[in-house]
Amino acid sequence: MVVHMRHTRSHTGNRRSHHALKEPRFSVCANCGEKHIRHQVCAHCGQYKGRQVIDIAARTARKAERVERKRRELGEEKKANEAAEKKASAGEEKVAAPLDAETLSKK
Repeated sequence: MVVHMRHTRSHTGNRRSHHALKEPRFSVCANCGEKHIRHQVCAHCGQYKGRQVIDIAARTARKAERVERKRRELGEEKKANEAAEKKASAGEEKVAAPLDAETLSKK
């Protein structure tokens, strides 16, 4: 025997009343004046509670260097792939010969 328990609309609504999303609370950075999430480092200047925690200039320089290195690597890979495709297409033209049933059956 199965017990049928019905949840009324009001009971369901009362349960779901706490599911609403809340807006994040922002604070203003004392150093640069940008908004940041409370109790977290300012993403604009890298300071937290008046101390320099993250060197933003060095971080952006490292990121730019990493992006440039990746771009160069991808450029080299593209050139290598293009050269390999050219060699393969040239090789196919030389090897391409019609196959008949006798040659296929011998293999």
